[in-house]
Amino acid sequence: MIKEKVKKNLIQLGDLFSNTELFKDAFEKAEQQNSWFTRANLEFAFTSWSEALSESNVQQWLSQYQLPQVTSAKKVLIVMAGNLPLVGFHDLLCVLVAGHQAVVKLSSDDRVLLPYLLEKIKDFAPQWTASVQFTDEKVTDYDAVIATGSDNTARYFEYYFGKKPHIIRKNRHSVAVLTGGETPEQLFALGKDIFQYYGLGCRSISKLFVPKGYDFNLLFQAIYPYKDIIQEQKYANNYDYNKAVYLMSLYQLLENGF
Repeated sequence: MIKEKVKKNLIQLGDLFSNTELFKDAFEKAEQQNSWFTRANLEFAFTSWSEALSESNVQQWLSQYQLPQVTSAKKVLIVMAGNLPLVGFHDLLCVLVAGHQAVVKLSSDDRVLLPYLLEKIKDFAPQWTASVQFTDEKVTDYDAVIATGSDNTARYFEYYFGKKPHIIRKNRHSVAVLTGGETPEQLFALGKDIFQYYGLGCRSISKLFVPKGYDFNLLFQAIYPYKDIIQEQKYANNYDYNKAVYLMSLYQLLENGF
């Protein structure tokens, strides 16, 4: 019975994510607060969640777990990152699906989307909305912690939260291994893995392993359609800064303008 209710809620949530027009105002406010959160990136994030919460995906996910009646809900502190739109939402969703309560500390880079989303969820899952508390204060009353941040902040997380059950995530980087035999279509798809969200995600490819003598023109030609990313001022500033650092450090630099 509980699992069926959770399943219904998740599928309705997926339907909600699919209607991006409902979030037009939230998207505008989110982009004003954080210019990395462009309309295109916001819509991509919401569409991805809509697909993830399709009926078949929800059924497959829940089939792996028992969801017994929780008689004494735990209070889980979630310290969220803000590098991507709703990057901490999966942690929150797991806490709610498991029948527990969440105390959420939002990142200063992503303070708009989640509260707005929870207001929409209230229409079909009010018990989930009631189980979430947002706070900017120091939290002392909690049973477990999920915290995401840099390698540096992870040390503080370990110090403050290490005595409680916890999941603490540090910096993560994704890599790609090329053989030199990739097709232009495969390299173009790799470009999406590099440039999606301006490369700010832990799943964004930030390092390539290639054979000696690799012809980078093959890669540059395949990813050329992504060239307009350099029109984003923050991206361009970061690009110019890092390029200058390499040049002043006398590194040999191969680049294509974006």
